[in-house]
Formats: sequence, C-alpha cells, structure tokens
Amino acid sequence: MKFLAFDYKRYYTSFRLFLDLSSEHQAMSQFIRGSLPDILARIGEGKTTFDVISVGTGTGEVDLEILSQLIKVLPDVKVGCDMVEPSEPMLEKCKDVVSRTPKLENANFTWNQMTASEFEKHWRDRQPEKKVDFIHMIQMLYYVVDPVGTISFFRSLLNENGKLLVILISGECGWSKLWSIYGNEFTRSDLDQSLTAANIKRYLTAEGINFETFTLPTKLDITDCFIPGNKKGELLLDVVTELVDFSHTAPPELKASVLDYLRRPDCTTEVNGRVLFNTTLEALVLSQ
Repeated sequence: MKFLAFDYKRYYTSFRLFLDLSSEHQAMSQFIRGSLPDILARIGEGKTTFDVISVGTGTGEVDLEILSQLIKVLPDVKVGCDMVEPSEPMLEKCKDVVSRTPKLENANFTWNQMTASEFEKHWRDRQPEKKVDFIHMIQMLYYVVDPVGTISFFRSLLNENGKLLVILISGECGWSKLWSIYGNEFTRSDLDQSLTAANIKRYLTAEGINFETFTLPTKLDITDCFIPGNKKGELLLDVVTELVDFSHTAPPELKASVLDYLRRPDCTTEVNGRVLFNTTLEALVLSQ
C-alpha cells in the first residue's frame, strides 16, 4: 500500500472525483463569500498594496474565489499573490484558470512549484524581512512533516494586522473517527495524515495565539465504495484512506473492516439510499 499524495496522477484523478461528489467546495464558497470579506476588509483598511501567499494552491479554484472577494472589498488595491504548489500538473491547471479569469488587472502572480518547506527556505534566501497581509493553507497541513513548525513560520511572515487562514477536517468528523481507528494501518509516510483542526486548536490555545473558528459542514457521497468492482468507488476509497488502489492492495480483512466501519453512524448517514460520509471542516483564522 502506497501513500496517495506521492502518486500525482492518481491523486489528481481521485481528487477531481472527490470534488464532484463532495459538498466541500460549496461549504468553502459559503465561508469565503459570507465570513471572509469582512476579515479581508479589516486587514486591508487604508492599504494600497495587499500581499497574499497561497500554500498548497492545488488547481486554484478556491484561491481565485478568495481573490475575487478580496478584489470586491478592496477594488483599488494592488495585490501580490505567491502561489505555492509542488505538483506541476496542478500548478499548470491553476495558471490556466487564472488566464481565463476576468478582472485580475490589479493582481500579480508569482508561481512557486515547490513544497511548503522548500518555499520556506526560498523565502528566507530571497526576502527574509518581507511581510505579507494574508496567508491561506487550505487542506494542506496533512502533507507537511511539521505542521506546528509550518504554522509558526508562515505566521511570522504576517504584518501587524495580517491573518493566517487554516482549513482542516474537524476533529469530530467521520474522517477523524476512521483515522483514529485505522491510522496505523493507513500511514505510509512521515506525515501526520490523521491531523485535524482539533490538534491545531490545542496547540494555538497552549501558545496563547488568538484565533477565530468557523465550522463548515460537508458531506462526501461514498455510495459507490460499497459496490464491488465499481471504479469510482475504488477511487473514493483511495481518497478516504489516502492510499493508492486500496481496494486491490489492502489485505482483504482490512478492506472489509474499513467498509464495515464506514457504515457506522458516527462516520456516515444514509439519505435516499446514498451513503454520505461526514467530512465536516473547520476554518481557523489566526492573528499575527
């Protein structure tokens, strides 16, 4: 069994399916359009320039929605965007999305095909004294070896009124429950794939770091996982376990146990014959 994130092609394919069957982007969109504009307006009050870092850009859809709201609340501000993404296919897709997005005349993009840790070194070498206004890390801290260290570094880059947005799965969601049971069997790297917003909140509270929290209820339709031989179901199991081709590489008893656990009410609900996995997120907005 191999870690899904190390197979970019398989990861990208399963990720696109995940987006099709999940309400995640809708929930993020509601947060971005509902709560985030006031936060961005407060950060940018009186500014003529506004610098953003996107850590884990992916294919850019969420980033562009954030940028759209930023431009709406601060229409005359010049925006600098550092986009950080290690996957070349995803970064190229993001560039394509940007090229087709209107009203970006005031935005300048810098493309960084690198990991968060590589970007940290790059930043220290290039412009160690520079500060920025807003940084977002959306569903990406699972893929760094030291999440707390990563938060600490990027938070150190914030201006006085700057904010760091972190979005992770909730500690109460089905994913968290599943990984609390099977994490040792699933883990195939040095990364903390069982990380949740609850872990980060404990760290922030212990360090006395001020933050706001927002709950983003989301569901993933995993009905096809329970249909033997269903190709979509197999890709979804890859997403849920973070493992490449879990359906065929996992020991049969582990696969059976996981499928059984996914039916538990603390993981899923059944609505009109569809099995919906609880993938609720939390958005944490950290102060400087």
